[in-house]
Amino acid sequence: MNIYPILVSRDMVIDAKRSALQSQGSVISSSLSALEVLTTESVEQVVRLLDVAPVTRMLVTDQTGRILYDTDQDDSAVGRYALLSEVAGALDGYAWFSCAYSHAEGAFTSRCATPVAAGGVIMGAVFLYEYDQSQGEIIAGLQRNLGNMSALFGGAGLIIIFVLASTLTRRIKRLSAAMDAVRGGDYSSRVRVRGRDELADLSEEFNVLAGRLESTEEVRRRFVSDASHELRTPLAAIRLLADSIAQSDAMDGPTTREFARDIGSEADRLQRITEKLMNLTKLDAGLSVRQREPVDVGAVAERTLPLLQPLAASQNVTIEAELAEGCVTLAAADDIYQIIFNLAENGVKYNVPGGTVSIRLRPEGEAAVLTVSDTGIGIPEADMDHIFERFYRVDKARSRASGGSGLGLAIVHDAVSSNGGSIRVDRREQGGTVFTVSFPLYRQKGGRP
Repeated sequence: MNIYPILVSRDMVIDAKRSALQSQGSVISSSLSALEVLTTESVEQVVRLLDVAPVTRMLVTDQTGRILYDTDQDDSAVGRYALLSEVAGALDGYAWFSCAYSHAEGAFTSRCATPVAAGGVIMGAVFLYEYDQSQGEIIAGLQRNLGNMSALFGGAGLIIIFVLASTLTRRIKRLSAAMDAVRGGDYSSRVRVRGRDELADLSEEFNVLAGRLESTEEVRRRFVSDASHELRTPLAAIRLLADSIAQSDAMDGPTTREFARDIGSEADRLQRITEKLMNLTKLDAGLSVRQREPVDVGAVAERTLPLLQPLAASQNVTIEAELAEGCVTLAAADDIYQIIFNLAENGVKYNVPGGTVSIRLRPEGEAAVLTVSDTGIGIPEADMDHIFERFYRVDKARSRASGGSGLGLAIVHDAVSSNGGSIRVDRREQGGTVFTVSFPLYRQKGGRP
């Protein structure tokens, strides 16, 4: 930025001086060529008549290089020989010009030599010398101004860079500190998002990730706590009953058998909870979904109904089924069984005596829609958004009494999602609950289901 304007300005001044001095030298040379012989007197007369522009020094020589005219009155070189390369070149018939700018002196030094010729004969030479400090001062002043401006802008640039670097460093440090906090287990750590640059996008993505980790950690802790509580209850009952048998020497046979049956019942409950936890773990790890194959949902439902009849009879609940044919989906048969069995089992357990559980299956467009409705106690509106959470139970006392663990609907939800389906829950106007599960219909290559 500093060098280019100076070079351009210097070259412009040099070009102007070349044009001016060469023109001036040509005018003087042409005027002197009209003389028959160059003498000191004749040259002086011609120069006076021309009224040429003033230069620092002007010399006129004859054909031998002897100086005939010199404008320097203090140190006149008239009578001496001009031992200058420019003069020697001019006497050989060439016009010479040179100009240089001195940074130390801040001045232009220009030299111009023009031959004086008449009829093809070299009569002498005109030498012009100019030492221009005024133009040099302009260039030097421009250079100083550019230097000052550069220093000013450079200083301002450094300040701006320092401020931006400090701001960027602080933001990176805050993001790094938040990452360290999350790495240490503090998932509530967040970064304040400022600006719209890439670092702001990164901070926002970090906040989203930290939020997901916080939610996951909260679910994990609640899951571990609930699982420990659920497993501890049957274990405590088994230990209490076993201690009672071990510490009683006079316990009769019927009582001992009753305690043994209770131990077996609690062991069965413990096994069911363990199996459901294992199913959930497999679903989370993506291991539950076996090799998918075309599955007739109606056929799976028909195999499930006989297994539910004993429970329905003990609860005085009627199971109704209306299963359309051709509802084939691409899924794992065991997962479809788990979905139908758990939904129907819940409908029986949380029903009222004399109630009904209805299982309907029908094709709708490109989907197989399964609905399981009951006439039971229903689900409060406030609990609708939580029923698919693990260990969540609407009526904890009744759930424990019916053997519920709060895992069945969580298994259903994960199994439906793993097989590409969707599930929703609604309240029946007449009382009870309706679960609606939708699976994509499987189409063969020919287009028929």
